[in-house]
Amino acid sequence: MQYNNEKKKILIVMTGGTIAMKDTPNSGIVPTTDFVDFLHSFPQLNSVANVEMIEFSNVPSPYMTPQKMLELAQMIDLKIVDYDGAVVTHGTDTLEESAYLCDLVLTTRKPVIFTAAMRSGSDLGLDGPRNIIGAVRVASSHESMDKGVMVVMNDEIHTARDVSKADTGKVDAFVSRGYGPLGYVDPDRIVYHRQTLYRESVWTDKIEQNIDLIKASAGIDGRYIRCSMQHGVKAIVIEAFGRGNLPRDIIPDIKAAIEQGILVVITSRTQTGRVLPEYGYDGGGKNLQDCGALLAGDMKGIKIRLKLMALFGKYQNADTVRRFFLQSIE
Repeated sequence: MQYNNEKKKILIVMTGGTIAMKDTPNSGIVPTTDFVDFLHSFPQLNSVANVEMIEFSNVPSPYMTPQKMLELAQMIDLKIVDYDGAVVTHGTDTLEESAYLCDLVLTTRKPVIFTAAMRSGSDLGLDGPRNIIGAVRVASSHESMDKGVMVVMNDEIHTARDVSKADTGKVDAFVSRGYGPLGYVDPDRIVYHRQTLYRESVWTDKIEQNIDLIKASAGIDGRYIRCSMQHGVKAIVIEAFGRGNLPRDIIPDIKAAIEQGILVVITSRTQTGRVLPEYGYDGGGKNLQDCGALLAGDMKGIKIRLKLMALFGKYQNADTVRRFFLQSIE
């Protein structure tokens, strides 16, 4: 097997997740300390790059919080000065959120690649080692500079902005629906076949975590909005129907939240497509916008929430956040 790039110095940052777990007889699949030893003795890594490792954490990814994600980004920014790129091993459940928050707040231009495993170290046909090799190769490629944080899974390269976990267990669970991958990890080289036009940075050293996400379902009323208001949230993200539509009964509570100075941001619960101010009936996207809600373009709720956390962390002021948010929506 041949590689076109000279060997680079790559930092592997370990956070835990299935990639660092094994199945135990009585406890099920749980974190172990074997992963570090495995990487140190993984011979294929030496043919790809000069690799050094650091453990940020060893936890299941549901334990990752936005604050921990920010701390991870801050550590990467500090350490990557001495390396050509970084690879982050992470659990799959919240990988897309960690990768996206890092994409927002990292200041480095060097490649930062997230990867994971859908199968534990005890499973037949485990995918973790192949994904790690692919991620290190992408981090070592000169073409990966200035592309933001990327996710490498199943020999595919995705942007942190667009990627999502679309299946609970398959090795091809990570997809960029509506856009497709940026490129592929082929045996002879890294292949990029498109660029991403939508990248943004929110360079901040703190975030505002008191932001809620609500998903619409048939017959939804305003009880969740009222609960958020009682807890003093800075913003509420609502995953609405279709182009950004909601039942009429929820409108009074949305108006009440906006009157309190809470930003209400509308995205869609669908898998692809943009929210638009098309429908003018009570609760339609145009009506919501006329009421003062913000429409979030094609971005999904979990990432809009993180973006608002970063914006409020940087600016603290809702009017300033509104202005910057509107300028960035496509």
